[in-house]
Amino acid sequence: MAVDFFGLKVVSFESRRAAEMAALITRQGGVAISAPSMREIPNPTHDEALAFADALVAGEIDIVIHLTGVGTRMLVDAVSPRHSREAFIAALAKASLVCRGPKPVAVLREMGLKPTLEVDEPNTWQDLLTALDRNLPVAGKRVAVQEYGISNQRLIEGLTTRGAQVMRVPVYKWALPEDLAPLREAMRLIIAGEVDVAMFTSTTQVTHLFELAQQDQCESQLRDGFTRVLIASIGPVATEGLIEHGLQPDFEPDSPHMASLVRETARRGHDLLHKKRTASAQGINTNQWRRIDMVWSGESQGQPQGQLHGEPRSNTPPPSSIFLRACRREPVPYTPVWLMRQAGRYQRAYREIRSTTTMLGLCKSPQLAAEVTLMAVDRLGVDAAIIFSDILTVVEPLGFALDFLKGEGPVIANPFRDRGDLSRLAVGDPEELSYVYDAIRLTRRALRPDIALIGFCGAPFTVASYIIEGGKSKDYARTKTMMFRDPISWNTLMNRLVDLQIAYLSRQIEAGADAVQIFDSWAGSLSPDHYREHVQPHVRRLIEGVKQQHPTAPLINFATGNPALIPLLTQAGGDVIGIDWRIDLRDAWNIIGHDKAIMGNIDPIVLFCSPAEIRKQAKFILDKAEGRPGHIFNLGHGITPDMPPENVAELVDAVHELSRRGG
Repeated sequence: MAVDFFGLKVVSFESRRAAEMAALITRQGGVAISAPSMREIPNPTHDEALAFADALVAGEIDIVIHLTGVGTRMLVDAVSPRHSREAFIAALAKASLVCRGPKPVAVLREMGLKPTLEVDEPNTWQDLLTALDRNLPVAGKRVAVQEYGISNQRLIEGLTTRGAQVMRVPVYKWALPEDLAPLREAMRLIIAGEVDVAMFTSTTQVTHLFELAQQDQCESQLRDGFTRVLIASIGPVATEGLIEHGLQPDFEPDSPHMASLVRETARRGHDLLHKKRTASAQGINTNQWRRIDMVWSGESQGQPQGQLHGEPRSNTPPPSSIFLRACRREPVPYTPVWLMRQAGRYQRAYREIRSTTTMLGLCKSPQLAAEVTLMAVDRLGVDAAIIFSDILTVVEPLGFALDFLKGEGPVIANPFRDRGDLSRLAVGDPEELSYVYDAIRLTRRALRPDIALIGFCGAPFTVASYIIEGGKSKDYARTKTMMFRDPISWNTLMNRLVDLQIAYLSRQIEAGADAVQIFDSWAGSLSPDHYREHVQPHVRRLIEGVKQQHPTAPLINFATGNPALIPLLTQAGGDVIGIDWRIDLRDAWNIIGHDKAIMGNIDPIVLFCSPAEIRKQAKFILDKAEGRPGHIFNLGHGITPDMPPENVAELVDAVHELSRRGG
């Protein structure tokens, strides 16, 4: 997809860096509207700053927290009537210096000071407290907080609760700009429906905007105008302020920087604006909505044929899903792409949701699972969503206790170890997994009709290995031993799994999944002979059982770790065969046969490389596919938790742009 606003009108409320922001918007193809909303004015007196400087010089301050670069610089000037710059800097050097982000770090380094602790992005007050808890406990410490504009009472309370003696050090405050004409003009344009995107980089911008709207008695009109404007927030702090003022941000980049805000909003702006205006036209209150509140009409609201995501729309009737057409090996205007684990811990928004619940809690909450599923599509612009769940949810209906432990992953407390455990092996009621079907229904309703929704299950061998081992394993010794020595126990377990999973996948399709995938993550540990004898019959029965009930829904059969299994995987069945990076895509397709579609297969580690290298590696894969119908681009396995989010987006862009067909 193109990183381009394509002429969208973008209003920015940035003040100090207004010119820089306007230049970034213009560079990305937007029409920049600057509406400075705030100015910094020094406090009329500096009693607090001078009291702090006296205490610091006297050695009575243990930790100084610098919240802004401007405030740190102004603080030096504020105390200069009583303490020289040299004396003040020397006193600072004796304290532990904590910086909320890179700006105060830069100012301190100008003074020749090295911060003791720099808070990681996105530099929220919660991140600051977490960093202190881990690296610099404040209990019993005398802590000074250089404040900016307005006191952050929650930060002060958090420090006090942890046992710190806190001194507030305000050095400046925010005020409305002296020239209010640009801000008033921005409000007029929003109310008149002449703004497409609004960008906020601080909470104060929101506060001042509505303060002026109240003065001008147009607050309700402004709120109504925002229901049709894409609201982009630079990060969690600005997002918090927007929500407090009754606005729901539509986009927030993973990296809280102006350049990221502009670039990523340009990248996703057209799709997200189209969705928001469609929702608003249907009467959905988009100032107070969640992704799952979206309801698309019966007619597809997708993109015109041959159009890449992010480009302006025309009146051409939209096609069916690009992804589904590729599954059927039909010609497509570009290669569809989706990514395994495209919703996950590499995304800050996902981590925020996960911090409020357990992994199982997230899987079992249809609303949260749907929200996470939709979030990945909104952020990445992929051609398919995959419902958020886990391959091991099916073990509970079979009578096994599942949990996810930090640092260990999935753990089964009552594993299946021998024939004596057959008596407690349940038949498995697929209705116990109704929360997955509910999540699919919610997602399918809220997902744009031309974006496919994928359901899934774990392959019998992979799930059985967890049940037998009790968790992850390096050599699958217990699993293979049962497979070789105790075929009765092995086949009974596998048959119970397959019976449940046939019903499970079928119900996912009936709930709204357009396609389903079987994940065989650990089959690569098997030799071809062992796979053929002990695993392939069960996989074949699973696939045939699903296809018998739902013959038109594409089924992806994916395994990783051993290219020698590809012929057997193909024989087991599936409309699409998924492969990992351990085999050349061209060779794999020749083995599979061109009567099947293929999914894959870039090495996920490529996503740690530069954008240029990512594009180079994506082109290698696309060149091997030779534009042949039936290729779905994907990673050879899933995104890892430490992948840079912007690199994941770069891969999606590269695939869409490099695979663009002529004509």
